[in-house]
Amino acid sequence: MQAFEAARNAFLRWQQFDLGWVQVLNPSAEITPGQLVGVEVHTACLWSVVFNRIVETVDRPTQFGFMYATTARHIEQGQERFVVEFDPATEAVSYLIEAVSRPRHPLARLAYPFSRAMQHRFARDSHDRLRRYIMG
Repeated sequence: MQAFEAARNAFLRWQQFDLGWVQVLNPSAEITPGQLVGVEVHTACLWSVVFNRIVETVDRPTQFGFMYATTARHIEQGQERFVVEFDPATEAVSYLIEAVSRPRHPLARLAYPFSRAMQHRFARDSHDRLRRYIMG
């Protein structure tokens, strides 16, 4: 349960986004429905800023997280879910990232393979970051 509480604390501080090439611009943002979250991304010598709005949250004794949706000016259209979960039977903590999106902007359509590769990189790096945070 200690690892789950550490993961929950990391989420509250947006640590799963603190990747060096990705960061939340408003890290004091509360995880509540309606909250706007700015995310800065540095890829392929380009800096971009995207905005997402939290549309759903979960805060249970063994599960914590949120889902946000892209805003109208985002280059993609979709949603991402971030959830940490504690299994009392095994005492395992899992971190789930689910993304459903499609290109909205013409440049995003052109760069579709690259943007998918960056989404996979984000998932891998975010899992690693959360693991390092929990381990201290």
